[in-house]
Parts: sequence; structure tokens; C-alpha cells
Amino acid sequence: MTAAHVRRIRCVGALVRDVHGKLLLVRRGREPGRGLWSVPGGKVEPGESDAEAVVREVAEETGLRVRPGRLVGSVLRDAPNGVFHIHDYACAVTGGDLRAGDDAADVRWADLAMFTTLDRSNALIEDLFDTLRQWGELPAPARRR
Repeated sequence: MTAAHVRRIRCVGALVRDVHGKLLLVRRGREPGRGLWSVPGGKVEPGESDAEAVVREVAEETGLRVRPGRLVGSVLRDAPNGVFHIHDYACAVTGGDLRAGDDAADVRWADLAMFTTLDRSNALIEDLFDTLRQWGELPAPARRR
């Protein structure tokens, strides 16, 4: 099978930040990536736009309501029967209460130090740190008091 014939599964991811520039992470409760930290997201359902999928996935996984903004970038990740084609969008929180839901085992806001620690301990989804660094989208450093 050539690369042109590989099934692409359209997915979205949300780059959500708090007022201090911390990045919203979810600990995956199911495969793929069970137990690893990632940004909220998932598959785009038939008939659904990327924006609708982002809003739905973030609400299901974190309890937050968001407004999707610009497309930050796209990545391809291996999937059991093809490849996930993930489109990551910058998002602004518009409401809700942070809580782990749906297939998320946990949720948290991560500053750069925490994000780096998760990466070094192999607790992040593969290539997340490097991808966000290349895009200039790493979380902000912790604020000094």
C-alpha cells in the first residue's frame, strides 16, 4: 500500500491557555495513548466542522467551553487502521468548570517546567513537546511571585 492509499482519519486538537499562558493538558484514559498527557482533542464526526469538533471534544474531556481560533498546525500520527491527521487550533476559554470527563483520566494546566518534566519522564504523547516547540507554542514559564 502506498502512502497515497493510507486511510487518513481527520482529528482536531485544542491548544487552550489560561491567563498566565499555561497549557491545558488531559491524561488519556483510553487508547491510543492511555495514561499519557496530551492536548484535548479527538476525531471529527461525520458532518461536523473542525470548529464544532474542537468545542465538543474540549467540553467532553475537560468541562470547559472554548472558542476555536486560528489553525496552529497539523500533524500525522499512526493509527490502528491508517493515520490520524490532527489539526490543532488555538482556543480561548469562554466558560465551564475544569474537570476530567469522557475519556480523560485527569486534566491540568501546565507551565513550561511541568511540561518539560512530563516530556523528560516520557509522560507526554509522542512528539508533542517537539511539535509545540517547532510551532512556537510551548507553555509559558511559571510566573514569579
